[in-house]
This record gives sequence, structure tokens and C-alpha cells, in this order.
Amino acid sequence: MEIQRKAGTQMISTPTQGLALRSSAIVARGLRDLARDSNWLIKKIFSARCSNLAISASGQVCGVASLAPLGRECVCIFDIELSVPISTLAVPPDHPAGDAGLAAAFAYSPTARHLVAAWGAWPPELQVFDLHAKAFLGSFGAFSNLPEWLTWSASGKYLAAGTLGSREAGLRLWEAAAESRFGLPFAGKPAAELAGLAKIDDLLGAKTADPESDDEGTFSGFGRGAFSPDEGTLAAILRVEGEWADDSIALLEVPTLRRQHVFQAQGRATDVAWAYDGKQVIFCSAGQAYRLPADTMEPEALPLGAELCTCHPHRPLCLCFSSLLKNSAKGRLFLIDLDRLTVFDECPAEGVVDLRWSLDGSKAYAITADGLAYVYEPPLA
Repeated sequence: MEIQRKAGTQMISTPTQGLALRSSAIVARGLRDLARDSNWLIKKIFSARCSNLAISASGQVCGVASLAPLGRECVCIFDIELSVPISTLAVPPDHPAGDAGLAAAFAYSPTARHLVAAWGAWPPELQVFDLHAKAFLGSFGAFSNLPEWLTWSASGKYLAAGTLGSREAGLRLWEAAAESRFGLPFAGKPAAELAGLAKIDDLLGAKTADPESDDEGTFSGFGRGAFSPDEGTLAAILRVEGEWADDSIALLEVPTLRRQHVFQAQGRATDVAWAYDGKQVIFCSAGQAYRLPADTMEPEALPLGAELCTCHPHRPLCLCFSSLLKNSAKGRLFLIDLDRLTVFDECPAEGVVDLRWSLDGSKAYAITADGLAYVYEPPLA
């Protein structure tokens, strides 16, 4: 027991449990650093092929796995550190498994306590789970078209959902409820919504939303999105179909979803992220990485290719994945210094489908559909 002296002659005891836990974590980390000569740890965390994978800031992975018998699938959560499945999620009264190949979308809260999920085998609403209490909390946000993606803002104040489907496409934004039944983080109707051809045409500034139009490109829905660090802006990919069509990136005011800027990307846009200071957007389009400075709003090609990207929460760093390395048929994970525009660490990788930094930025995670996890964990200073 550690003893701490107070002013005067009083002596009080302070618990050592917190210190012991922190010390043991540092010792374990140090021993692991001594046993390797790379900043990357690679491990197999599940054997069955999974789809629609999403990583939390604490290293948990949610996805649809072929673990059920007779070709059925279920939603499972795995832990990258423990390398074992934690649990299988189900929606009452009885929805533990579904047919193979159904669409799904998942979003973790910033602290990884809550999970918002949508899956084709469940009722058409956003389902909420408390992962700490291992409990199903309830549902909200009924939909007719399953979301293509879900994303949570940095403080947990907002949740956005985007869907594809031309006429049925839409973007909805919820604001956290001050009080809600059963402790649901969100409830009721969305605070703002973009849906319908008229609203989409206003957003795009042209009549490209109508799938029956003769225009060269036709709006097909909302791709991935990301909130700015100050939660004042949502960046969302606008999908445009057509032989020579290019996607666009929209910057929308939060929580109104009013248009701030829309700029055209090159080809199919696959991912979007914000730098830690909110001064630039990083996005991937046609296998190339770009940045969009907030002061000029002029996209600038970065000297590297990438299909996925995620920015460090506190530093000018970005983790990217490219499936095709120059002069090679293999891909790689790599880290960019956004100030110097240089790659300072990388690791060969194939088939990565999601990336995520930890909440404190001390490590980063990547996951493949085949269950291979990559952990970027630089040694302790």
C-alpha cells in the first residue's frame, strides 16, 4: 500500500490498483517491443471469412461471419488483442443468424462502448448495443433502404447514415438525445435529412439525381462520410454512376446538412477523413490520395496512391492502405507525415478493408476480410 503525506501531520492511504494496472501495461508493452524489430504486429484473429468489417478505437472488430451452420451467417465481435471472438450479437426476440450475403453497416461510439448496427437479417431499423454491459438497448431510425455506411462524430454528439439507391438514396443525421428510453444514445426522428431528387439536385447544383435522365452521370447515393474534429462539418462522398462519371465530395454543415462546398473528384471515391486540426480533408479517389485544404478548397494530389485512409486524432499523421504498390502486384499499409508529405513507415499488406486509430493515438489497426489484423504500435519513447 502506497502512503501519501498530507499537509500537517495527517497520513492518508491511496490505492495502488490504478498504478499497478498502468505499470503492468507498460511492462507488457516493453517486453513486446524487445521481442520484435518492426513497428507492426500481425496476427490472425478469426478464421472464417467475414464481411462489412468495422474496427473500434479500442481494437474490437465487428463483422458478419460465416460461423452459423448450414450456410447461415451471424454478427460477431472479435478482439484484436485477445485474438478470440467476444460475442455474437442478436436482436430480440430471435434474430441470431441470417442468410449469407446480406448487406450490413456498423459504427462504434468514440469510446467503443456502444455499437449502432444495421443488417439485412434484422428488422429494418438501426439497432443499438451496449458492449460494456453486453446488452441490446433497442432500436431507432427505421429505414426502407439499408445504410451503405454509418459514422459517429468525435464526441459522440452526432450520428450520420448514408444510403445508395438513386431515388431511394439519402443522408440522415441524428443528434444525441439528452434523455432517451433505455439509455439509447439516439432516438426519434433525425435532426436533418437529405432525400428526394429536388434536394439532391440542389446539393449537386445540377439535375443529375434522376436515374431516368439522359445525363452522362447519374447520382446513385452517398458513399463514406466523416465528421470534422470540431463536429461542425460532415464530409460525404457523392456517388455518380456512368461510364466516364466522377464522384464528388460534399462538405455539409452540421447539424443542418446545408451545402458548404461540393467539389469533383477523379473517378470513384473510396474513402474520406479529416486531419486532426480540421484544416484539411484527406480523400482517396481512383486509387490516388488527395488533400483538400480548408483555406483554398482546391484538391491537391498527394505523392502516393491509396484506397483507404484514417487520420491520427492529435498529430498530422495519416494511415493509408493501397492494394497495388508501384511496380508490384502487392499492397501496403503506410503512414504519411502530412506536414512533410513523406512516408515514414510501411508494412506489406493485402486485402485490408478497414482502418482505425486508437482513441489516444498510441496505435493504429487494420483488418482484412480473412481475419488478419495489423497493429501499428511504435516503441515507447
